[in-house]
Amino acid sequence: MFKDRFDKLHWLFLAMAITAIVALLGTHSPGTDNGRSSASLNKALEREMADQARVTLLQKLYAPVESLRKAGDLQGALFKLDELARTYPGEAHSHILKGEILQQMGAREEAIASYVQGIKLSGDYIDKKSPLSRRDEISRLVDEGLKEIGSRAKANPDNASLAAAMRNVNYLQSRLAGGCE
Repeated sequence: MFKDRFDKLHWLFLAMAITAIVALLGTHSPGTDNGRSSASLNKALEREMADQARVTLLQKLYAPVESLRKAGDLQGALFKLDELARTYPGEAHSHILKGEILQQMGAREEAIASYVQGIKLSGDYIDKKSPLSRRDEISRLVDEGLKEIGSRAKANPDNASLAAAMRNVNYLQSRLAGGCE
């Protein structure tokens, strides 16, 4: 079997190859990778389920407001929103809905202020990946606010309410650009 140097060299290379294969298989066990990918999959699944549960809960809680809004009773919708805001004071969704309703009513400065309150409570409303995202609506509102409120603020630099409205517009603009608090 080990007759000459040539045979011994082949057997040595074969033994090294088998050892390398065993070492590679030993360090790369399939259970380790599956555990990591399974854990990340579970986290992603949990996050998705939590998002869906939150959206469902918000739809259920704010259904009366949406029905009043669709019926055209914007004042009634605002009144119902105030009730819900007292019941759930830390919930950002009431501020976002209030901003939408105020925008429908033509009260742009108040709508912007309401959006700011909501986004300060939860940045989900400007996150592109969030199921609650209102990014496009807020972006349009910021563009309109920069034009309208910006020109009025330049014309009346001593007006404190216009300066506050511009601060709110600038806050929303910075959050849309990726800035944080």
